Amino acid sequence: MSQPIIFYDIPSTAAGCAWSPNTWRIRYALNFKDLAYKTTWVEYPDIESVCKEIGAEPSMIRKNGSPYYSLPVIHDPNTGAVVSDSARIADYLDATYPDTPVLTPAGTHTLQKAFQAAFDSATNPVIPYIMPAVARILRPRSEEYFVRTREASFKQKLTEMEPTGEAHETAWKELQAGYGKISGWMKEGDSFVMGNTISFADLLIAGELQWCMKGFGAESEKWKDMLTWHGGRWAKLIDDLKKYEGPVEEMPN
Repeated sequence: MSQPIIFYDIPSTAAGCAWSPNTWRIRYALNFKDLAYKTTWVEYPDIESVCKEIGAEPSMIRKNGSPYYSLPVIHDPNTGAVVSDSARIADYLDATYPDTPVLTPAGTHTLQKAFQAAFDSATNPVIPYIMPAVARILRPRSEEYFVRTREASFKQKLTEMEPTGEAHETAWKELQAGYGKISGWMKEGDSFVMGNTISFADLLIAGELQWCMKGFGAESEKWKDMLTWHGGRWAKLIDDLKKYEGPVEEMPN
């Protein structure tokens, strides 16, 4: 590969700038495969126009038939390909760079897809906590867009979303139980979903954990509590994948 892949990500005010669980999956993937890349930071209100400008396909089609554009997206100048959606990007990277470490081992494609759906369902209790947390770390233009669109989607003020009191006790235990379900799927003593082999499923989990760490704050009680769950499994996963986080990046002002 002669030219670095252009990786489109969403900035924040958090240390290192990167925060999104979806884009973190690909940040991990690019570093895991040791592929050269450079980040282009895109504020939320600009995502659709940038995607259209570079020829990226929408991530999905809404029920009303309108296209929905989101990040991550990559542009590989070595092949001319522009690929959107983290799962499709992972497939592209494996197919295009077969001599690098594999994200989706042969015969596991369907299982990896199923794991993603099951993981999203199990960890859904994080939503009322992470939505207001993310709003607080976004840069001004993205924050306004994020708050406006998410409040319209959830039909609730983000400032009123986070559970408190007894509701917090119940909701936080549900989130812990969700991660406990995932831990229960994994063999005791194994570091990764596939035992001692890193796969895209692990990057998916780690991306979600990065989301929580950046949103809640590395010194927050919530994040510190999560690191103790299930015998410290998630703290160990983050530590095991630390070498694939890549260099700390900041968005130029």
